Amino acid sequence: MAKKFYVVWSGRRTGVFDDWETTRQLVDGHPGARYKSFPTLAEAERALRAGPPTSRARRIAPRVVGDKDLQEEIAEATSDTVIFCDGACEPNPGNAGSGMAVYRQGELAQLWYGLHNPRGTNNTAELSALHRALLLAEAEIDTGRTVAVRSDSSYGLNAISKWAAGWEKRGWRRAGGEIMNLELIQAIYAVYCRIESQVQLRHVRAHVGIEGNELADRMAMYAVEQRERDWLLYPGPIDVKKILRMRAG
Repeated sequence: MAKKFYVVWSGRRTGVFDDWETTRQLVDGHPGARYKSFPTLAEAERALRAGPPTSRARRIAPRVVGDKDLQEEIAEATSDTVIFCDGACEPNPGNAGSGMAVYRQGELAQLWYGLHNPRGTNNTAELSALHRALLLAEAEIDTGRTVAVRSDSSYGLNAISKWAAGWEKRGWRRAGGEIMNLELIQAIYAVYCRIESQVQLRHVRAHVGIEGNELADRMAMYAVEQRERDWLLYPGPIDVKKILRMRAG
């Protein structure tokens, strides 16, 4: 991995630092932390003198509207990689699709979309997105990165982190009988069990202005509209303002 230099404009200590672990300790949990990575020391030093950018910086989820506690929670998400995932279905049941937004070291890096299912549901779309997010999380962990996964699906997160262990002990049955979306849940749970101790899984509220969540939502709806069955990188330039004007799910 190429050497990077980290500027901390707002944190427990400010300056230029040459390793991520030191930087993370300075910004982790610090309200309003401002930081960014640069490929060279000279660029980092110039950026420190110039002050924090106001429009070009892509810190995780900068657009949080009217919710101070939520804003602070997202500012504290200082994992090397943060993955937002979401699903959409129109109608429900009907055409379903999944989306994902990937941030690396605080900057938007990738958008993914696809997994169209003409006979899906909102739950299957969100589970499919969570499956892809955890598979990517596993790959990121294998490279030595710390990873957080964010989803607005309480059903998906609870199924994997709370209910699945008990279902498995009962022979993949629940007290009320059949488990819906069982094969998909089993596939996700298998990945989760491999990385449970190394991934931070958290629920976020939908449609409250969290950039990563909103982008994953737009990608899910884009998958529905494109009827895209494969799992693909978004083909156009990542113009966040333009993408956020796309149809919401």
